[in-house]
Amino acid sequence: MAPEKILNISVDCVVFGYDITSKSLNVLLIHRFLETENKVLVDDYVLTGYHVYKTETLDDTATRVLKELTGLTNQYKKQFKAFGNPDRLMNEKDLIWIKNEEFNLRTVTIAYYFLLKTEDVNLDSITNKATWFPIDNLPELGFDHKKIILEAYDDLKVKCLSEPIIFKLLPDKFTINEVQDLYQSILNIDIDNRNFRRKLINKKYIIALDEKQVGVSKKPAQLYMFSKDIYDKMFSKNYLISI
Repeated sequence: MAPEKILNISVDCVVFGYDITSKSLNVLLIHRFLETENKVLVDDYVLTGYHVYKTETLDDTATRVLKELTGLTNQYKKQFKAFGNPDRLMNEKDLIWIKNEEFNLRTVTIAYYFLLKTEDVNLDSITNKATWFPIDNLPELGFDHKKIILEAYDDLKVKCLSEPIIFKLLPDKFTINEVQDLYQSILNIDIDNRNFRRKLINKKYIIALDEKQVGVSKKPAQLYMFSKDIYDKMFSKNYLISI
């Protein structure tokens, strides 16, 4: 027997991924397409999401939605806001889509965001034509999903300064420049290299490894890792790093 859905409560997931090669913070979106015999009715992108099952918690639903989309589990996730304006689904294309899918017009969605590495997602295995889009170059979006994405992004910008969540977007072994590039990508600012390097390597939870980059054309840089154990022992309610 199929699980019973709560027809007017859904979860939408903003999946952030960082591409360390292009130095781009991206959002994973799925293609929404509907046509009649001779006319395209809907052709845009949306977040991945689904109704909450009656037997699930909201966190359960978010975890299920991400797993069904990417196959990934145990990723960093945060519930950040509920969206329930009466007109949030009233765009002409949205009404066409809702009628076709038999959705409830008065649906409240609970929004989460996830952090992961873009290379961990096999786009070829996703059936909904999922695509990574840079946060500063989003396509046409359905429903109120642009608003949801931008509010998730605002929350991420605050959280990345007070919690060590950026390391969820980086490889286990990274260079100082890669950390700086990521901060610059998220915060959309330029950071003084020398100052940043000095501050970061003085953090006890940033561990220098007896390893350097391999397979690079320039001089290989020192590799580091983040120690959550050390961080948890010494952390106090303060900023992770001042920029």
